[in-house]
Amino acid sequence: MAFGTFDVYHKGHENYLKQAKKLGEYLVVVVARDKNVLRIKKQDTRNKERKRLKEIKLSGLADAVVLGNLKDRYKIIEKYRPDVIALGYDQEVDLVELKDKLKKINLNAKIVRLKSFKPEIYKSSLIMKHVT
Repeated sequence: MAFGTFDVYHKGHENYLKQAKKLGEYLVVVVARDKNVLRIKKQDTRNKERKRLKEIKLSGLADAVVLGNLKDRYKIIEKYRPDVIALGYDQEVDLVELKDKLKKINLNAKIVRLKSFKPEIYKSSLIMKHVT
């Protein structure tokens, strides 16, 4: 399972999903909800959640692409019960909280921090500065 906002899909996202796909037999990609992105990142997405969801589906890299839960970001983990949770190299996640949630739902998922792909070029925050 992989998570992300995927606003302005780029080669860094593609590489992230390819790495995540190699970790298991079936890849579920969870696209962040607009309201959750605004709450967490304190800014709107450039592209709305449905468009971002469609972009990931069109990439063909995921077996399933779903929107995250509006109220509890961990509900989707409980629903799909993945063997592996793939995190981007710069993805901000409270690992203590994540591990605690996994323990509470009795899920022994492996958490893997993936490698960056040319972060000096393919980092979303850099790309967003150049997109009009």
